[in-house]
Amino acid sequence: MAKRHESFGSGPEPKDKVKVDKQGLKKALKIFQFVIPYKWTFITGMLFLLLSNLTTMSFPLLIGQMTKVIEGKSNYHINEVTLFFFAVLIIQAILSFLRIYTFAQVSEKAMRDVRKNLYAKIITMPIFHFEKRRVGELMSRITSDITQLQDVLSITLAEFFRQVFTLVGGIALITYLSWKLTLFMLATFPVLVVAAIVFGKFIRKISKKSQDELAATNIIVEETFQSIQAVKSFTNESYEVNRYTSSLNRVIEAALKAATMRGAFVSFVIFALFGGIVGVVWYGAALVAQGDMILADLLTFIFYTAFIGGSVGGLGDIYAQLQKTIGSSDRILEILEDPSEIDLVSQESPKAIEFGKITIENVHFSYPSRPSVEILKGISIDIEPGQKIAIVGTSGTGKSTLAQLMMRFYEPNAGQIKLNGRNIQEYSVSDWRGMLALVPQEVLLFGGTIRENIAYGKPGASQEEIEFAAEQAFAKEFIESFPEKWETLVGERGVKLSGGQRQRIAIARAILRDPKFLILDEATSALDSESEKWVQSALEELMKNRTSLIIAHRLSTIRSADQIIVMEEGKILEQGNHDALMKIKNGVYRNMVALQTEYLQA
Repeated sequence: MAKRHESFGSGPEPKDKVKVDKQGLKKALKIFQFVIPYKWTFITGMLFLLLSNLTTMSFPLLIGQMTKVIEGKSNYHINEVTLFFFAVLIIQAILSFLRIYTFAQVSEKAMRDVRKNLYAKIITMPIFHFEKRRVGELMSRITSDITQLQDVLSITLAEFFRQVFTLVGGIALITYLSWKLTLFMLATFPVLVVAAIVFGKFIRKISKKSQDELAATNIIVEETFQSIQAVKSFTNESYEVNRYTSSLNRVIEAALKAATMRGAFVSFVIFALFGGIVGVVWYGAALVAQGDMILADLLTFIFYTAFIGGSVGGLGDIYAQLQKTIGSSDRILEILEDPSEIDLVSQESPKAIEFGKITIENVHFSYPSRPSVEILKGISIDIEPGQKIAIVGTSGTGKSTLAQLMMRFYEPNAGQIKLNGRNIQEYSVSDWRGMLALVPQEVLLFGGTIRENIAYGKPGASQEEIEFAAEQAFAKEFIESFPEKWETLVGERGVKLSGGQRQRIAIARAILRDPKFLILDEATSALDSESEKWVQSALEELMKNRTSLIIAHRLSTIRSADQIIVMEEGKILEQGNHDALMKIKNGVYRNMVALQTEYLQA
């Protein structure tokens, strides 16, 4: 719980406001590399967009033509113009459908590729990267940030080109109709632009705060669900609901502020837009009275003015969307550019490594998140093939850290770990881990079936292999006692099974993997006596003919170990088998055994 309560603040620290500058756009464009495989579909969508826009821009001209017919100044009949109008509407509807569907194809496929690459990157990053970023943040990158990019590809980008085309084409057409009225209308634009900049600055700031508050709310939900047992054991349901409610209230407060600013901006734009149209009508009426324009051209001009005003307002929204996109692109690229420990693209099948003597040679280590705190201080151990090496000591002495170095979750700061005299860093991570298996103290199973969880040790294993592994792990009997047997769902993180059952499934998974080197990280310390008996029997079966590194809390389980390493504060104090260590007068191991014996007898 202590670790969890570190994040009980108001959420992540706000990041600097992202500006649409040259560097930001360059970063955002790097994301569009995922569109390149679908460039012809994208070009087709742009063609549909252009044709759709052309039909849209023809509406004011057709309305002007209908006005001329009404005034008797046209050679066409009203029915002919009306039928042509409906034909254009039908073409517009078809082109709009094709445009939306085509851009949806590009965005869905491109974002599928981004999600796949981002997930592959995250899952191949070294363990210490997960210390820098919380799970909620990584989830946010895969969900909300990619959704933001998807919206840009499917909607915003098309809208940007449509608005620009409308703006440029509309101004060209109204200039052709009346340059005097065009100059009068364009005089109102600077007011709209200045208002968009001023309002946009405040809207972006408030919207960013709203997003940060929402992220903090999501983190509360995630942490609470992950630690649901702690919440219930401390009867803190009411506390968590109140904490979540307070966070939601902050979200609402920030969202309503943003809505107030957006509403004020929209109201101003509507006032300025329609005020401009009234001004255009007033000045246009004067031009019509003077004979400089006909009424049909004035109506056409007014409609185009409305189109242009809508484009100006739309470009403001698009600018805000681009800011969000640059921020999302930046965060996604930050992860994609991180180094991976495994290259899935060029990765070959794991190669078998000739197993032999493992030498831990003067290893020093500090966690990247706490570089000033040295956990291991010059550890040296020789492990002969087939030996059982046990490591004991009080909490915080570096036992589990040593196991993590053996798994290459981290690399030593100094010293080496060697296999047959060769530094294990010379092997690929996949090849090295391919011959190892880890059975941790806290087994986390996937939420699928028992069969799937055991088969995770060897994807593609046959049912016979799975059953044999389960039988060796003393798990087959309790599995087949369930109504659904091998298809029994274990629940999220294996909550439907007891601790002993989860451990035996984890052991079956390790047996199926058939490792050469086995690491047991306090695999029985959290079990009751009955469960420990079954799990210990399964572990004895698992350790046969394998080199084993056993991190133990209960000393009774390691009496038969070939070597027992006693650690304290990152150093080795004593080393030898059980009998040799028990002969050391006032020895640390001997005192530990005596204390545990007294505790059990009490």
